[in-house]
Amino acid sequence: MKAIRIAKTGGPEVLEYVDIDLPPPGPGQVRLRHTAIGVNFIDTYHRSGLYPVTLPTTLGGEAVGVIEALGEGVTGFRHGQRVGYCTQPLVGYAEGANVLADRLITLPTELADNIAVAAMLKGMTAQFLLKRCFAVAPGQTILWHAAAGGVGSIASQWARAIGAQVIGTVGADDKRALAQDYGCAHVLNTRTEDWVAKVRELTAGRGVPVVYDSIGKDTWEGSLNCLARRGLMVSFGNASGAVPAFSPAILAQKGSLFVTRPTLFDYVSTQKELQATADDVFDLILRDTIKIHIHAEFPLKDARAAHLALHSRATTGAIVLRP
Repeated sequence: MKAIRIAKTGGPEVLEYVDIDLPPPGPGQVRLRHTAIGVNFIDTYHRSGLYPVTLPTTLGGEAVGVIEALGEGVTGFRHGQRVGYCTQPLVGYAEGANVLADRLITLPTELADNIAVAAMLKGMTAQFLLKRCFAVAPGQTILWHAAAGGVGSIASQWARAIGAQVIGTVGADDKRALAQDYGCAHVLNTRTEDWVAKVRELTAGRGVPVVYDSIGKDTWEGSLNCLARRGLMVSFGNASGAVPAFSPAILAQKGSLFVTRPTLFDYVSTQKELQATADDVFDLILRDTIKIHIHAEFPLKDARAAHLALHSRATTGAIVLRP
């Protein structure tokens, strides 16, 4: 079958569309035929070497598919069942894969494949960030960077449903209307505005109790300066590059701040947590509380183009690969 693999780290040009052999599923595994594959910023970190991987490797950890075979000891799943995953090893950019059964997510029949794969990793990330990493409450004002992106678009809608006011940031003016549609009360352009001063103005000088930052290097210092006393900086991505090294003393100087660098994987470490988190996302989608926006779909063979689109920071919503 076909897969996207890398033999070395680097830019999108290192992505290769190749033939691979897929053995029968091992103990505890199922074999899936993929029908839709998620593209996420973490894929670019693996490809570039920012997050070390053992080479050569396939990329991608999120897909939806149909079970074609069950490995020894697998129970609770059946041949032909439609399932998804987003916390597996790097096997997603392929026509099929052997994956661990205890990391599978059962999908509602009403949810289309492309919506499901666009919602799992991004929606579950929004869920744990808003409800468990920091429990956003009605009436609070929060700051969310990249509010028109894949995670931001879901999180902004979710936070509005909770009753919070979202100050969203974007990197281009043509994304303002989208961010507003997703639920942001205010939208700031980090490239053309003094967004830190504006956040202080919008909060009567107090700052916000929490900043959700997936941009990294470019917004790090400004994000700290937007926080209220004892506020929490949630750094969950590096779209502009890794956050610079800093002294913990800066947190004291800026108001006894807290910083966390969470990952979804630590919030869905058990199968029960995994399914419950996914079900929370699916429920809001099926009730039309959250709408999933898909920016573009690419054939699997065009994964390079998908990564170039991500790097352009011109995307709004999710990108999906189709085998």
